[in-house]
Amino acid sequence: MPPRHEESRAIPLRGPDGVRPMHRVLPLEFQTIIEPFRIKSVEPLRFTTVDEREQLLGRAGYNLFHLRAEDVLIDLLTDSGTGAMSTEQWAGMMRGDESYAGSRSYLRFLEVVQELTGFEHILPTHQGRAAERILFGEVVRPGHVVPNNTHFDTTRANIEHFAGLPADLVIPEGMRPSDEHPFKGNVDVERLEQSLREHGRERVPLVMVTVTNNSGGGQPVSLENLRAVRRVCDRWGVPLFLDACRFAENAWFIKQREPGQSHRSPRDIAREMFRLADGATFSAKKDGLANIGGFLAMNDEALAERCRNNLILTEGFPSYGGLAGYDLEAIAQGLREVTEEDYLRYRVRGVEYLWEKLDAAGIPLVRPAGGHAVYVDAKALLPHVPPEQYPAQSLAVELYRAGGVRSVEIGSVMFGRPRPDGTEEPAPMELVRLAIPRRVYTQSHIDYVAEVTVAVADRARELRGYRFTEAPRVLRHFSARFEPLATQAAECLSG
Repeated sequence: MPPRHEESRAIPLRGPDGVRPMHRVLPLEFQTIIEPFRIKSVEPLRFTTVDEREQLLGRAGYNLFHLRAEDVLIDLLTDSGTGAMSTEQWAGMMRGDESYAGSRSYLRFLEVVQELTGFEHILPTHQGRAAERILFGEVVRPGHVVPNNTHFDTTRANIEHFAGLPADLVIPEGMRPSDEHPFKGNVDVERLEQSLREHGRERVPLVMVTVTNNSGGGQPVSLENLRAVRRVCDRWGVPLFLDACRFAENAWFIKQREPGQSHRSPRDIAREMFRLADGATFSAKKDGLANIGGFLAMNDEALAERCRNNLILTEGFPSYGGLAGYDLEAIAQGLREVTEEDYLRYRVRGVEYLWEKLDAAGIPLVRPAGGHAVYVDAKALLPHVPPEQYPAQSLAVELYRAGGVRSVEIGSVMFGRPRPDGTEEPAPMELVRLAIPRRVYTQSHIDYVAEVTVAVADRARELRGYRFTEAPRVLRHFSARFEPLATQAAECLSG
């Protein structure tokens, strides 16, 4: 009997006026999306009590980055470098060639990356922020402006380190968590044109687009928008770079949501995304499905030569870039696996599963579900905690205290900016990100996360704010320390 073609049906989701409804394709007979893998090895988890976690939080200065991983039950701090690798990746690591120069592992890595991206010059780095530092160190000068949909933390910090000015130009819907839009990561093209007109070509060394848009809720960017940004860059003679950490998840959303793209494979869409750009920074700890690594890629030979010299100075020889040969093998194989439809369907549906549970409980979320994480709108959930008392930090701390779930604040702790008068400009959104590692947790783990989050949300009015006791100048969220404002809850409840 010939194989039966899988029939499918589109389930419409809400979209804004004038935008076609989003849809996801599910099998007609069975709607359960199962993991496209079997579990071969397990790692034990340690259970702690609420009292133990309270003590651990105090010792950590109420900063979840300071907790020991063994004291965390479900770790959703980040999806970066925390995924489980496949049997083929582990097999590749055993074949790793550790030759200092010109190893077989580097040549395989180079072949895979060039086939996917089309870029001529590929420089391996130990992780994505190294690629950012090398790139911006060569092109950003004091007073330069770097437009982006939304810069994430290390991208922004590296630009500012070289006295540049990051400019976030995401569409208005991308700054409103409750708005429905299929591509909330899109660049506001009119504002991009205005920025180039205002600053001039000489002050804009490049335009960057982050796919998916992490700071804005893991929201995707459409091909139509990338093409429009490309046209603007061409008119002004400005290079376009991708922050491509989650390119495969972005490609999946394009396939599912963008008219005229459903017939294409995620890999084909990803290849077009890369070919619309002049270069990219990439953390292989996300959509490289690896635990370490990244690359900087470009077509400009002169720029590549300068970056290569910088790489040799700070990372290592250009055929390993701070990585072991077995890391290069793991990345090469991961870049093959990450665009497989079975994997992407499972990956995005798993995030959506948690999102739907929290949404059904009435918890305010960034809408619609993103590709790698669920983002809780702490500003809406904790209206009694003002931004200067860091509501998203309060919620993140309570998720750990209540259930041992570690998340991360993406709000004014991470993105608050000092004013000249000594006060602080709060971040536009106060989000808590529940980032789901790839191929790590089962459905019961995610059900537990939902149960903990709902329980905390049910007593949101009891939560209190925090203040800094230590705050480094750069990327303060990684190493700051806090203390709770003991009277916050009482004052708000009495009022």
